[in-house]
Amino acid sequence: MTKPTLADLAKEKYAQGQRLVAPLLGFPGVTLAETEIKLAQQNYSEHFRVIRALVETFQPDLIFPLMDLSIEANALGRYTLFPRNESATVPRDHFDFEEIEALGRIDLACDSRIMGYVETVKRMKKELPDTLIKGAYVIGPYSLAGLLISAEEAAVRTLTHPGEMHRLCGFTRGVIQQYADLLIEAGAELICILEPSAVMLGPKQFTLYSAAHVQTLAARFKEQGVYTVYHICGNSMHLIQPMVNSGVDGMSLDAREYGVNLLKVLQTVPDRVAVIGNISPTGKMLLGTPDEVRMEVRDFLERMTPYPHLILSTGCDLPRETPLENIRAFMETGRNFRMN
Repeated sequence: MTKPTLADLAKEKYAQGQRLVAPLLGFPGVTLAETEIKLAQQNYSEHFRVIRALVETFQPDLIFPLMDLSIEANALGRYTLFPRNESATVPRDHFDFEEIEALGRIDLACDSRIMGYVETVKRMKKELPDTLIKGAYVIGPYSLAGLLISAEEAAVRTLTHPGEMHRLCGFTRGVIQQYADLLIEAGAELICILEPSAVMLGPKQFTLYSAAHVQTLAARFKEQGVYTVYHICGNSMHLIQPMVNSGVDGMSLDAREYGVNLLKVLQTVPDRVAVIGNISPTGKMLLGTPDEVRMEVRDFLERMTPYPHLILSTGCDLPRETPLENIRAFMETGRNFRMN
């Protein structure tokens, strides 16, 4: 029997008059579990406790471990900062392109932080409900290149040193593939590729340095029976077609306040591709009341009614400070909204 696509799952729910509801949870779970971000990201028992608290409290249709854009760069030896209650960051540091060969010898399966995330996914697969889609994040090939040489230098080099950037992005794609293979073996059913730095590229450069590599990854993940989702922060309207052409199963897009017109996206993207989004994580969700969140979600769903390939979500990861009652309002409104 052929496995349904991610869009098929959305359409199946739509046929019942409902939506899949999957806000990008993560850091609010740190509050729920009464722990710290640094501790949860470096101790997989604490990490899973955060994820389990989110699932038990909100019962989303899709869950991820905590978002961490530093993990692959850290595994490659890049200097990384670990604040107690903020995401880890990779400051700008010197990089020599001659390092690529030596970095290629690193075994990611021997990195403690990598394996902490792998163990978290393993417990998610084993201990969370079978009906829940278990996802995992990896950074995108261009964004990882940007962490190695800095985002600004990466953007310049796509124009001035395209050969070096092709080589570097090919290398980073291989690193991401290694990490994703470990996550998939642990039980991840969906891989979300986070490519925030690529939003500054034009369509041609985006295709060359991100989408072409994501296409290779998505094809591999499909062979492994795993969904692929492309996530771009900021205004990605100029990148929609290259994202579709990459062959991913879904596209996770940022909020309207950043320029993303989700109605236009839904009208132009083939319904074989799930569109995931795009309630602002820093608007009413963070600063409003539960009633304001309910009104925003209800209005959003009414406007999106004709499109069965939509999955209700937030435009990006929710901040840790997001009021839990606002997340409950989001979930309840999404669950209770009926389209027929």
